[in-house]
Amino acid sequence: MSSKISLLPDHVANQIAAGEVIQRPASVVKELLENAVDAKASTIQLIIKNAGKTLVQVIDDGEGMSNVDLRLAFERHATSKINLAEDLFGLTTKGFRGEALASIAAIAHVETYTRTNKEEVSHSLKIEGSKVVDQSISTMPQGTSISVKSLFYNIPARRNFLKSDQVELRHVIDEFHRVVLAHPGIKFLFFNNENELFDLPISGLKQRISTIFGTKWDTQLIPVKEKTSLADIKGFVVKPDFANKTRGKQFFFVNDRFIKSPFLHHAVNAAFEGLLRPGYQPGYFLYLQVDPKSIDINIHPTKTEVKFEEEQNLYAILRAAVKHSLGIFQVMPTLDFEQNSFLEVPYAFKEKSAVIPPIEIDSNFNPFKNDSNSNSSSFSTGNDAQREELYSGIQQKEISSLNLSQESLMEISESPKVFQLFSKYIVCTLKTHMLVIDQRRAHQRVLYERFLNAITNKKGISQQLLFPMELKLNAQQLNQFEYVEAALEILGFQLTLIKEKTLVIKGAPDHCPASKIEGVIETLLSESEAESSSEHFSHADQVAKTMAKSLAIKAGKYMDVKEQQALLDDFFGCKETSVSPFNRQIFITLEKKEIEQKLN
Repeated sequence: MSSKISLLPDHVANQIAAGEVIQRPASVVKELLENAVDAKASTIQLIIKNAGKTLVQVIDDGEGMSNVDLRLAFERHATSKINLAEDLFGLTTKGFRGEALASIAAIAHVETYTRTNKEEVSHSLKIEGSKVVDQSISTMPQGTSISVKSLFYNIPARRNFLKSDQVELRHVIDEFHRVVLAHPGIKFLFFNNENELFDLPISGLKQRISTIFGTKWDTQLIPVKEKTSLADIKGFVVKPDFANKTRGKQFFFVNDRFIKSPFLHHAVNAAFEGLLRPGYQPGYFLYLQVDPKSIDINIHPTKTEVKFEEEQNLYAILRAAVKHSLGIFQVMPTLDFEQNSFLEVPYAFKEKSAVIPPIEIDSNFNPFKNDSNSNSSSFSTGNDAQREELYSGIQQKEISSLNLSQESLMEISESPKVFQLFSKYIVCTLKTHMLVIDQRRAHQRVLYERFLNAITNKKGISQQLLFPMELKLNAQQLNQFEYVEAALEILGFQLTLIKEKTLVIKGAPDHCPASKIEGVIETLLSESEAESSSEHFSHADQVAKTMAKSLAIKAGKYMDVKEQQALLDDFFGCKETSVSPFNRQIFITLEKKEIEQKLN
């Protein structure tokens, strides 16, 4: 009887194991950088091509390997970090499983050159799909150079799942950040397609953060420091005023290893309670030193998850440390009463006495006389012909989505029955119902369609700035700039990149105030990945949405009647009026019957 069970060939087993450890080029970057750190290197270079799909190379000046060690390093479960299972609970190094190099060699072409300080020559090894194709002697400085070429060349299905170069490069940069932030005492260089993205000299932690993310971070960081018998905590949290809606700037390190911990993240969130606007996330760079025996880092193949022995106590210590630092730097919650900026009185008027307004009487006024020439709308912002054309167009395009009759639409146009509610909503009162419109979402829709139309038809209008602006870009922003530059220029931005990392802005679209230009550009270049079947559409859509989000009026902005009516005119002229560019409902209708039922 034939057996149904058989042993997998080594190369197949290695390919399967590689799927757990190596998911994309960024996974290779992580493993090779961590090996270089473990080799006690003082300078590490990362070189990639085509976002790592063609080449990932890491060069270090560390201890290097002997000829025997080089050959063993690519065998499965070969490691110099542990000898016994108990050693897993005393680890101070990055790698220890002995799977990374074997997994990489199973799905790529790998070339390695290495030399120790005790040897006069270096040793080289070439492997393709787990098979050694060449082993020889060469010459190179002390340290190790590993080149990984043609990743997933023998697993085309996995290669087809890789994203665009832009997206894969972002993942590589993320992994690079996690390693370099954990080791500010090591110099790092990063080259992509022969262009230098990072040159990070040996520095302190705060300087390393500022070098990576921009000099403005110097003013955004609050130091955190706490020492207990359970853990030593140090690092920085980001001031609440600079919090973002994304989780991009959140880093936990335990014993100099980057980890993901929802449990510890919740502790930081609890410390920021009452300090952040709804929907915003705290930023932090926090480093914990704990007894290696009190944690288990062997619960996931990528070693980014850690199990703590005393979770509850660590939670309380971290929460208290962060809250204490926020208190020392006088970051206290404030009562946020709603106020109308229109009612604020200038300080110079403090001592001024009230002026009694004069009484004027029109002696010719007769309330019983009909005036056929009177204008029914003193707040009209356009001529009647234009309004009738606008709202008749709405009937054809938007009656179904608005669920309003032509009569109601004309009533909005011709009547000043609008008012602002809570400095957030615009209310239109009609005969049988009312509309409650979110002013910010409506304005976002107006701006989005305006900007998208300008990009699509290449009809952006630019206005020259009196004084050009200069903006320093970090590596991630530079990468993003390459993809959105054309759309920005079509919109009306006049941009020049000088000295590789400085963006000079000489002009901007006419709807973009000078005071908001820098914020708009920074937000756009820091956007998270956006993909669609058509890259051109994706970039245009991304730019239009970001511009609309950044320039739309905020909730709490007072608007007079003319401004309200002008916004409604623009809004009801949009192609889509039911949802904002971010798929949020813009308005609701309240029927007269609904109101009467609630009052009965």
